[in-house]
Amino acid sequence: MKLIHYIGGLLVLGILIGYASIYFGGASAGSFDPAVINSGDTAWVLTAAALVLIMTPGVGFFYGGMVRSKNVVSVLKQSIVITALISIQWVILGYSLAFGKDIRGILGDLVYLGLRGVGFAPNGDYAGTIPHLVYMIFQAKFAIITPALIIGAFVERIRFRTLLIFMLLWSTLVYDPVAHWVWGVGGWLRNMGALDFAGGTVVHITAGLSALAAAMVIGRRSGIKPGQLVPASNVPLVILGGTLLWFGWFGFNAGSALSASALAANAFVVTHTAAAASALTWMLLSFAESKKPSAMATITGAVCGLVAITPASGFVGPIASIAIGIIAGVTTYGALYIRAKHTSIDDSLDVFACHGIGGITGALLTGVFAEKAINALGNNGLLFGNPGQLWTQIIAVAASAAYAFVVTYIILKVLDSLMGLRVPKKVEEEGLDLAVHGEAGYRL
Repeated sequence: MKLIHYIGGLLVLGILIGYASIYFGGASAGSFDPAVINSGDTAWVLTAAALVLIMTPGVGFFYGGMVRSKNVVSVLKQSIVITALISIQWVILGYSLAFGKDIRGILGDLVYLGLRGVGFAPNGDYAGTIPHLVYMIFQAKFAIITPALIIGAFVERIRFRTLLIFMLLWSTLVYDPVAHWVWGVGGWLRNMGALDFAGGTVVHITAGLSALAAAMVIGRRSGIKPGQLVPASNVPLVILGGTLLWFGWFGFNAGSALSASALAANAFVVTHTAAAASALTWMLLSFAESKKPSAMATITGAVCGLVAITPASGFVGPIASIAIGIIAGVTTYGALYIRAKHTSIDDSLDVFACHGIGGITGALLTGVFAEKAINALGNNGLLFGNPGQLWTQIIAVAASAAYAFVVTYIILKVLDSLMGLRVPKKVEEEGLDLAVHGEAGYRL
């Protein structure tokens, strides 16, 4: 009987939404000139969007291999559900809040609610050679992966229903406003001249600081003591996930050129180089710590390098990207070591170290290594005669980090009081795979 009620309710919802579609122009809104659309640019950005999409299940594999075997399905399930949930949020509301007409530098208005007016004609404010729909769906993939990064901070212990509400609130109250600050026309950080080519502040700093807040609010996993090493259940799965991230990141960064251009080529090259430098750095540091060059450390280092090069990828050259990879490798490895050895915070998969510290490092180093010769729309950094750019980057980092941490902390405290954040201890001990989802990742 309960299933019948669900079927009936969802069918009614589908019919109501279908009827409401007559009020939204969508892709058919307005006329457009096919001659202004560049097929090469359009093909590349659509390909890049697909590459970025594969990163979210990549996060699921990357995280899923790190958790205990009784929780691998839950992590993969969370990444897939977030993909679906935020896709709908973005189409209905999120895109307009991030890229609608500016309201005092803080937020976009509701001009694009339900993608009304987002059609085949290019949007000259953001990308003049590709359909507006293409730009929208490319940006959607960024909005999807960012909240998925946060789950690493509270794997193995969060209520599934609370997670869904948290992700909706977080995307609307944290991601969308910060995206407007940095990338939206009229956004206050964009007007200040902050440089973030592909999401160092918008994606990684917001996710990393939100993860730190989440780990502090939700508390430690049951039975895990401070400093206790929790071995990964499936290292090959971690490597698979990290490799998918490395692969997809070319869409993340090179796609942000929004054209099949020399700038896209530069972003592609420096993305790969920084990842390689950071991977080698982490491998050497793991050898120095344990006398064994860890495979998991190597692929984690690559991801940290990818995080750090993200804001800089459209502004720096190959040699600078090697420096960014090495420096970020050191700062992220050090942050993980300090968190594990000298604090009681259970950021389970060290999202803050990788994405928070990696994003901060990359955003600041953008202010050091940026070259106007690489991107005429950017600025020179400290090494190229413009020390003021570093100060601008510091302001962008501080504002994004503080806002994400505080708002996330408040959201989680409110949800904890209304719904509860943690599963019961018995469920946590059994594992979320069977207790919550009724599915096992591994069977003997």
